[in-house]
Amino acid sequence: MSQAPTPTASAPAPAGSRLTTIGVVGAGVMGRGIAQLFAQSGQAVCLHDAAPGAAQGAIDAIDKVWSGLVAKGRMDEPGLAAARKRLTSVDDLAGLKDCDLVIEAIVERLDVKRDLFARLEAVLADEAILASNTSSLSITEIAAAARLPGRVAGLHFFNPVPLMKIVEVIGGIRTDAAVCERLMALVKATGHNAVAAADQPGFLINHAGRGYGTEALRIVGEGVADFETVDRIMREQIRFSGGGFRLGPFELLDLTGLDVSQAVMESIFNQFYNEPRFTPSALAAQRRAGGLFGRKNGQGFYDYRPDGSGARAPSMAGAGEAPARPTPAAIAALAKTPVLLAPSAVAAGLEALVLALGGRPVHSTGDLGSDGFILSAPLGIDATGEAVRDSLKAPFVVAIDTLFDPAADGGHRSRPARCRRRLLRPRRRPGQPLARFDRLRCPAHRCDDRLDRHRDCPAAHRHAGRYRSRGPDGPRLSRRPPDDGRRDRAGPGTGHPPGHLRHQWRPALSPGRLAASPRRPRPLP
Repeated sequence: MSQAPTPTASAPAPAGSRLTTIGVVGAGVMGRGIAQLFAQSGQAVCLHDAAPGAAQGAIDAIDKVWSGLVAKGRMDEPGLAAARKRLTSVDDLAGLKDCDLVIEAIVERLDVKRDLFARLEAVLADEAILASNTSSLSITEIAAAARLPGRVAGLHFFNPVPLMKIVEVIGGIRTDAAVCERLMALVKATGHNAVAAADQPGFLINHAGRGYGTEALRIVGEGVADFETVDRIMREQIRFSGGGFRLGPFELLDLTGLDVSQAVMESIFNQFYNEPRFTPSALAAQRRAGGLFGRKNGQGFYDYRPDGSGARAPSMAGAGEAPARPTPAAIAALAKTPVLLAPSAVAAGLEALVLALGGRPVHSTGDLGSDGFILSAPLGIDATGEAVRDSLKAPFVVAIDTLFDPAADGGHRSRPARCRRRLLRPRRRPGQPLARFDRLRCPAHRCDDRLDRHRDCPAAHRHAGRYRSRGPDGPRLSRRPPDDGRRDRAGPGTGHPPGHLRHQWRPALSPGRLAASPRRPRPLP
């Protein structure tokens, strides 16, 4: 068995020293994006690709992008000229000998990356850093064959590089800590966010992404839904504080390229010793074998060709068909439909949703008639399993996957959202009335919680102080506008709307003292 070569001692560059000349090997989508980012950020960039003319073609494509930015006003002409001057192409690896950092963005194969780094070490200075843009391979394994493994690290960008602001910085077991520090500083200088990730399969983002793309492929492979429906649900129906995913899982696979994504899925599965939850999809493997990579070649799960006949790729059934949506006539026909709600934790939210859609909740199966149905929201089991467990009439059962309470954000809202800040109350001095902020809403979180529940929210205290006035009995708090010029009068002719509330009481602490109070607040019961 061959052993890793013994590293030659060399003094690493200081952690604070800047990386000013960047080499990029690989002029594909990722390499082109990396080169564009660093050239825009002020670094000199040398781009190389093994295919003749590929590096210059990538530079021409970057130039078109920059010209578009100038036309949109996002880049000025002097900046364009300077960026063009900083970006050059080289014909061989020897042209990268003066680079402080070389980033490889080539094929996702361990042997190819190791061979490239061995050839780069022959021309680079010992202080130069070697970085891999791998999305799934082990940095420790890549560095094991290097003469100086301490200077090898991972620098994982995401597509499209100039827009995706997250960059993973990965250190292997033998990577020098100063190397990662310099890479973190370099990424931050470009305006991107650098995240230190452990050298584990998939690192951070791709490890977490197994629950997005891989599970979505399994859903489609099992016939639960088609890929367009899955994408639409993830974009439009998932609600995390008011927003869904910007791209569905299959739109994301088309963006990254199935040739890359499938290789990542297989690599992570193998590195986790065939962990079942990371099992790759046979559907994705078949489509990759058929050349349906995504945007890069015009056909993936969707058809991106200019002359394409529809959204679906030709190999998918029903090409060009739009997702079925209920017509107004169908909605009118469902009005006053009897609906029996199966017992569930979100039954109240389902009832509010049924009422909002014009349905008629009933309380027994005898009231369903011939056109009614039983609406259930099973958790962890399917509709058939719930019908058997709860002794429901199976032919009438329709299941809905709510994910969240339908009455909460994203569904029919029957009650105001609860602020997620800590529910704390200011400490009251003995003999003093409790400061009442219950007539004001919290401006920072747009909710109906009382301001005394926002002890740790400075914006709430500033908002409360804006409405404070001083009368003969001390500070007062009023809901009236502060700019009406009448701070101490109330009644007819003062400009206050009907039902206007004034609170003439002395608060326990002023907003400023409340925010700076060293006392620990008591939690609400």
